[in-house]
Amino acid sequence: MDPTKVNAQVIDVINQVQLATMSPQVVMTSGAGKAYQSVAQSTAIAVQDAADALRNISTIATTAVGVAMAQLLATGDTKYQTAISEAQKLMQNATTDFSNVGTAAANVLKGFPAG
Repeated sequence: MDPTKVNAQVIDVINQVQLATMSPQVVMTSGAGKAYQSVAQSTAIAVQDAADALRNISTIATTAVGVAMAQLLATGDTKYQTAISEAQKLMQNATTDFSNVGTAAANVLKGFPAG
């Protein structure tokens, strides 16, 4: 057998594989899919960061309410009611921020072509 001659069927298979994996449409679709996955991961990280921030603010607000409530009960001084109200506002604002981040992340992802 002459090693310089390659069966035409083998060449055809190689050409078909190359066409199936390297055609401009396949490369473009694959690239768009990878870009979409990257954007999806970035938006997921943004939501995770917002959840971490919400959790941390919740800890701070809960602690502040606990301390203010203890002082209110111990002293009867109404200034501690203001602290409780401010801590509740802090928590409400953090919840709104979390919702806004989630909505924005979802909108970014929906607006990005999947491929």
